[in-house]
Amino acid sequence: MLTTRFVTGAPNWLDVGTSDIDGATSFYEGLFGWQFQSAGPDAGGYGFFQLDGKTVAGGMQTTAEQGPPSWTVYFQSPDAEATAKTAEQSKGAVLVQPMDVMGEGHMAILADRAGVPFGLWQPARTKGLDLAGEPGSLCWVELYTPDIAAAAAFYNSVFGWETSAMPYPGGVYTCINPAGTEEEAMFGGMMPLADDPTEAESGAYWLPYFEVEDTDAVVSRAQGLGGKVRMPATDMEGVGRMAKLADPYGARFAVIKSAPRQT
Repeated sequence: MLTTRFVTGAPNWLDVGTSDIDGATSFYEGLFGWQFQSAGPDAGGYGFFQLDGKTVAGGMQTTAEQGPPSWTVYFQSPDAEATAKTAEQSKGAVLVQPMDVMGEGHMAILADRAGVPFGLWQPARTKGLDLAGEPGSLCWVELYTPDIAAAAAFYNSVFGWETSAMPYPGGVYTCINPAGTEEEAMFGGMMPLADDPTEAESGAYWLPYFEVEDTDAVVSRAQGLGGKVRMPATDMEGVGRMAKLADPYGARFAVIKSAPRQT
């Protein structure tokens, strides 16, 4: 599972671009207890969602021209420029060129072969999120894609990811872990769009999962705060109880109370 012991190719940041940052702040505060902290006047309105003083995500107001409200997952790169070039050579695209972020690190926004956006974060002063894998923080990421084999090949060439197949009722789940790591370092998975009716019409994208202590209570709060339930709370044996949601502005995410780890 995801931790803050970040390694190359693993998620180390995420942020939400939204049409209403004040409204999104109110929603996520009510849902997870997050507080929004501005990054300052030079940051263009960007800020940090914090839980008990620890940064769990970023956020900013975006325009319609920048795309619909959505969450972006960033993966650790030792060299954002080199990784961006590799992505282009692997039939991906660079949407936002690598740039320095006030000495905190370098970022870029890329797209994979299916056009799915994702970010790069090359750490400097800011290594990544302060909290991961704990209630109220990022714990898993999932790619919905039309072609699992093509996606696996792309991300292997860009990050060196290794994949493994895990059977589940109704299909096979493709698990992801960073190059040369053990199963404990697994941080995400891939799902074919065609296998999931809740995703098939919405197009390929990365879905972040946040750990919670009570999935049903979070789903109820999300509805009360104006969010949308895209998949009701559902148990998956050995995995946990999960639900897919969207905030009031359309940014999609999921929550899960993970099953106890088998020892």
